[in-house]
This record gives sequence, C-alpha cells and structure tokens, in this order.
Amino acid sequence: NENTDWHPETIKTGRYGDWLNNNIDWAVSRNRYWGTPLPIWRCASDHEICIGSLKELSVLVGDDVTAIDPHRPFVDDIKFPCAECSETMVRVPEVIDCWYDSGAMPFAQWGYPHKPGSIEKFNEAYPADFICEAIDQTRGWFYTLMTIGTLVFDKSSYKTVLCLGHILDKDGRKMSKHLGNVLEPMALMDQHGADAVRWYMLADGSPWSARRVGHSAISDVVRKTLLTYWNTVSFLSLYARASNFNPLTSTGQVDISNRPLMDRWIISELNQLIDSVDAALTNFDSQEAGEILGKFIDDLSNWYVRRSRRRFWDGDEVALNTLYYCLKNLTLLLAPMVPFISEHVWQNLIKVAQSDQVESIHLANFPTANKSMIDENLSAAVALSRRLVELGRSARAESGVKIRQPLSRALVSAPGWEKLSVEIKSHIAEELNILKLDDIHVAGTDLVDISVKANFRTLGEKFGADVQTIAKTIAATDHGALVKDLRKNTAHTLAVNLSSGEKSAQITLNDLIITETPRSGWSVASHAGENLALDLTLTPELINAGLVREVIRAIQEERKNIGLDISDRITVKWNAPESTSNAISAAIEEISAEVLATTMVQVKSESNKSNELGLWLNLVKN
Repeated sequence: NENTDWHPETIKTGRYGDWLNNNIDWAVSRNRYWGTPLPIWRCASDHEICIGSLKELSVLVGDDVTAIDPHRPFVDDIKFPCAECSETMVRVPEVIDCWYDSGAMPFAQWGYPHKPGSIEKFNEAYPADFICEAIDQTRGWFYTLMTIGTLVFDKSSYKTVLCLGHILDKDGRKMSKHLGNVLEPMALMDQHGADAVRWYMLADGSPWSARRVGHSAISDVVRKTLLTYWNTVSFLSLYARASNFNPLTSTGQVDISNRPLMDRWIISELNQLIDSVDAALTNFDSQEAGEILGKFIDDLSNWYVRRSRRRFWDGDEVALNTLYYCLKNLTLLLAPMVPFISEHVWQNLIKVAQSDQVESIHLANFPTANKSMIDENLSAAVALSRRLVELGRSARAESGVKIRQPLSRALVSAPGWEKLSVEIKSHIAEELNILKLDDIHVAGTDLVDISVKANFRTLGEKFGADVQTIAKTIAATDHGALVKDLRKNTAHTLAVNLSSGEKSAQITLNDLIITETPRSGWSVASHAGENLALDLTLTPELINAGLVREVIRAIQEERKNIGLDISDRITVKWNAPESTSNAISAAIEEISAEVLATTMVQVKSESNKSNELGLWLNLVKN
C-alpha cells in the first residue's frame, strides 16, 4: 500500500489504511450454487486436497477432464479415490467469494499460467498502471486486487488508484428507486448529450468528492463552457468562409514575435494551458484540467475574439490564423474529456482545412507546450486589464449608466497599472467606453467618503471588556486615514486610554464595518487594492455619442432578425425623434461604416414608439 499512488492521498492512510491495520481473516467460501467452485475435494474421513488445475484433476481421476466445464453441476460429478484411505473424494459444496474472482482478474483473464502465451501477456500487463472505482471499493475490489496480487506475486495489482465519490441527487441525497430520485445515465445523455454528462462528471467537481447530479447543473456547464467553445468554432468557420481563409496558404503565418499584442497574449496563454492540462491529467485531477480549460475558453471567446472582432470583420489573416491555431490545439486538449464534440470539430473544421491530418482526433498526438512562446509579463498585464474592466463594469452597474453611454474619463489605482502599455490601456478604455484613463491621484482628493464603525463581534473576541473603549477610539480616529493604512499594511495599532492607563490595540480590516459613499458625480469600485473611479458627468457631446451607439446596436440587431449575412451591404431607411435624429445625422459616416450601409435615408413620415429610442428602421439588402 505504501508504494501505491492513491488519489486522493488521504485514502491511503485513512479509510483504506485503517481497513488494512484492523484487518481480519478473509473467509473466501460462500454457500451459493452459482460461482467459481471451491477446488477442494474431501472424503468421509475428512481428508482434503486442493486441486490447482484441470490437468492435475485429470491425473487424480485417471481420465482426461481438461475439456469439462469447471462449474456446477458438471464439476460436482467428478469423484476419485482418496490417496490416504481409498474412500471417495467429493468436492465440497461451497463456491468462492465473487470478490476473489474480481481480485484474480489480472492473471485469470489470460488463463495464467496454463494457457499458451498467458505468461508473456501477464508479464507485459502486470501490474496495472491505473484503476478507478468508487470509494466503497476500498473494502471490495481495491482490497482483493491488492491482497491476491501481493500473496501470489509479492506485488500489488496496480500502481495508481483513483477513488471516486458517490453520485447523489440534486438535493444531496443518495439515489435510490425507493426515493424515486434515480437519474438514468442514458436518459441524461439523450437529453443533454454524452459529452455534456462526461464534462460535468470530469470537470465540474473533484472526482473523489460526492457529486450532486441534476438537469440544471449539467445545463449550466454546457452553457458556460461547451456552448462558448462551440460558438467560437462557429465564429471562426463563419469568418474563414467569408474571407476564403486557408491555413496552409494563408499570409497570416507570420512569426509569433511579429504578431499583434493580443495574438502574442492568447498564444502565450495557450502554451501555458497545454503545460497545465498535461500536469493536471498526469496527476489524475480532471477537475483542475476542466477548470483551466474553461478559463482558457473564456479568455479566447470573451477577450481575444471580442477584442479582435474588427480584425475578423476585415478578414485579417493573422487573426484568423491565430484563432485557428488556438482552436486546433484546444480541441486536442478537450478530446479526452469531450470525445464526440472534439471529433466533430476535427472532421468538419481541422480536416477540411488540413486534409493531411490524421483520420481521427483520437489518433492525433497530445499537444506539447512551446515554452519560448510563454510571456508571463504579458499574461499578468492582460489579467490586470481584465480585472480593471470588471471593476469598471461594476461601477457602471452601480451608477446605472449603460455601457453604450460614453464617459469622459476613468481614474485608476492598481499595482502594476503604470507598467501597462498604451495598447492595453486602450483596451480598458474601449471596453468601458471611456474617452480617457488617468492615474487616480490626478483627482487631487478622495473620491469616496468613508465612515467606519467598530465590528463588536471580532473586537469582543480579541479585547473582551475593553471593547467599548476601543470602539470609541475608532470612532474618534480619521476614518479615511485609518482605512487607507489598513489596506496598505493589513494591521493598525491604536493607542487606547483605559482607567488602568494607556494600552496598545492592534486591529485589522475585519474589525471594522466600512461604508464607502462615492462623492457626487463619481462611481467607484474597489477590490484587493485595485480601484477604478468613473466620472459620471455627461456633456451634450457624450449624450449624442451614446445615442449613436444605441442606433448602431439597433441596426445590427435588425440585421440579425432579417437573416442578413455578415458581409451583406444594405440601404438603411430610418426616422427618429429630433434629439436622436440630430445625433444620427451628425454621425452618418460612422454608423454606415459599422453597419455596412451604402446609403442611409431619413423617412420623416414614419415613426415608432415601441422602443426607447423611438427609432423606426427599414433595412434593404443591396
């Protein structure tokens, strides 16, 4: 057991180790009819003999019985004289515990050692590299395999064992027919797809933890990960066809170092992913593999494709080549976990683009990471930019200002902010629809009013009877300076005047209840020392720019609704109330370029009160 690689490690010395330490003799016989007959013959004088093979039995019988079925009732008919007293030897009625059959599987499957070639086959296959079963098999199959293997060959039957948790229903109860909460696997796969069920079981929780299974849980993982992957594949197929892209003849096969920043970033992330997935699967941790694959799918779809969308619209072959390269390798990484979807993508995308690829994805080599393509500084910079974008979105949501409404500026404070490149800062500004980004110190004053109260629960545990005096000291302290010091140093020492004299009291952020109120005209979001403040002041120019964004969105939605292709040119007939009309008229060229309109005609006799803009539209394909 000490030489066995257990997953999780705690089973080795815990549940299984305790079982071995407190083990008792194994009674291998059972009073059953069906099963492997116990090969012991006994005479009336209680002389016994254990037979090792049909060949040995033939010698004792004096006839060839090697062709007989060695099960009941046939084997029970074989009798022979006792070598000690000449009475008749009869097989005992018991059969062998079926768990012995399971434990003997590693050599019994080859007919070892009697069948020709069985010794060679056994030596090649023993011990197994890996076995897998549920946690209850610590006292069943795991035990019998190790016990029989060690007794017969002085070596366990397996090197590594993955111990699975039990499957529970959506409420955490064991599934049983009595409770009526059993989910049939085939029905689950018919409804959600085999790969969806596989992905959920492999990636959405630790394999060795009890797992709650329900329709909504499986639907969630499909929506969050597999559907996002599928939509990204569809996106590439759509724009590759529109641009007649061919990865073999593409001019986009340029050296990685000469590609745009976002391409270098996603290729760096891909190679880190390959390394991490390989390590996770080597360690039998499918949850870790699924988690990092899901994160990369999100990075690829919701950041690389999102940030490069205009390049795809323009048929940029470098962008198409980068996305193809990422999806090909991502599909190879997904193949062990979602074999059917990955095979479909292989046949309908990869094999179509590269006919020289192997017949099936499951015959292809697993990807290997190219460490020279990994840029950890770039990864950290883009990760920071995404966190700041999330803070900005949070600040917008808090203020109620829509993302399509441009704002004049945002102020940022975060470790590493000053090192971000101009291009990465521009990504933050574009995502948040901000005209300008600045360091937060340019505001010249705090953007939030901070008030603090004592957290009596945590302070009481620390300081007991002194808590009231400490609370008064906190109330009298400069709240802004106190919070700033705590966020910088994690602890602050107060000088507290007690009746017995002055006393030092060290407090942390957990000892305070902090209320932060943004000052008028600002919306502020903070997390883990990173802060972003939005200037909410709206000028007429900003309001008009926001209206133009809304109009572009409405036209793009109408394009989808009437089934236009992404490359179709259109004529736009429109009308709107005066404020929106003026904004449209001033931005005709910008709107036309975004929606592929060759002509935009205002029809003043038309109106539409069914939408917030009052915008009437009629699109005609050219």
